Amino acid sequence: MVQSVLGSLVLGYRPLWNAARKLAGVQLYVHGHGSQRVDAAHLLRTLQELWSAASAPLLLSPRSQALLIDLLQHAPRGAPWIAVPGDWLALPAVRENVQRAHGRGLRLVWSGTLSRLPDADTARLFDNSLLQLSGSDAAAALQAAGGKQPSPLIAGQMYDNVASRALLSQCLDQGRALAVAGWPMEDVLHSLRHQPLAPAHEVVQKLLKAIDDDQSIDRLEQILGQDPLLAHRFLVYTNSAALGLRTGVDSLRRGLVMMGYGSLSRWLSDQLPHCATEPDLRPIRSAMVLRARLTEQLLQAGAGTELRGEVYLAGLFSQLDELLHENLGAILHRLPLSERIYNAAVLRTGAYAPSLELACALEGDSAGAIVQLCEAHELELEDINRALLRVLSELAVERPAGH
Repeated sequence: MVQSVLGSLVLGYRPLWNAARKLAGVQLYVHGHGSQRVDAAHLLRTLQELWSAASAPLLLSPRSQALLIDLLQHAPRGAPWIAVPGDWLALPAVRENVQRAHGRGLRLVWSGTLSRLPDADTARLFDNSLLQLSGSDAAAALQAAGGKQPSPLIAGQMYDNVASRALLSQCLDQGRALAVAGWPMEDVLHSLRHQPLAPAHEVVQKLLKAIDDDQSIDRLEQILGQDPLLAHRFLVYTNSAALGLRTGVDSLRRGLVMMGYGSLSRWLSDQLPHCATEPDLRPIRSAMVLRARLTEQLLQAGAGTELRGEVYLAGLFSQLDELLHENLGAILHRLPLSERIYNAAVLRTGAYAPSLELACALEGDSAGAIVQLCEAHELELEDINRALLRVLSELAVERPAGH
């Protein structure tokens, strides 16, 4: 049996967000694992099989020069974008392969600091750049907001290390950046700390429309699970004296069945006037949902629908403390949820903990942590990578009409 290339890799990811605060693409970190050389051609074929025209664009970030060279040599026109660290261009083999790949029409992204941009000849080899902002770059960009000096930001590029909400606005709104890599959740939530956070207006509206269209319980559960605050508020309400149910509601699905479409529609309509429309919260909510989907997919095959719903909630609620500014254990203890959810989200123990821990570790470039978790829980890298790519391939971006 031929070994899959996914068994010789360690992957991680980071979303790319555009000015509308919606997904623009996904950066995929690619590390080789073990002594075997990574089959770059096989990797590219695997991605081509999984990705569709509707999938979010990929930016491949190989973490070794050998893997980068192999990708540059094997990637056909139309392959995902490939990030090339600017420092590596000093190596003749890297530069030569970049030139050849550019000549074949590959879309390449120069990666480096804003303060050390490439010369004009080098810049012509790249379609875009992922620019790392230093502390002084960030300070200069923020000072430019007052109009007293020109901004160092370059329109149409992607930016890394955007550590504050003010800098986000400078990059995406004033600087017309194509995207930012990652999202400064901590600073955004800190800036909004004086106002109670509420479910997203767009998700509540989507759920109301699904009810009007008489869509299935499965579909309603899926939409309800697209907002951790809405899902939490729903479970609080269905377990309250106001609804007067005789038994505790321990899942979204059970709550939907018990409540019925009419009561659900009235409850959602009551929520609508108080819902959040803050765009800077959208990437935070989307990232939490992405963690939940990944946690669910990482659960070993064979688990029933009810258990998958539980493990999804473990992932979805794992950061509720950040949103509600309260201890996570206290938040979850007030609901009659499965002990397995509490153990995974709060204690990081029990049956769901490996899935949740891996979902968290995959949110970045920590290859060592991922390998360590796989070894500790006797999980195969191939299975982890396949689950990750399946979830990422299902992410879609909203493209302008006519594209």
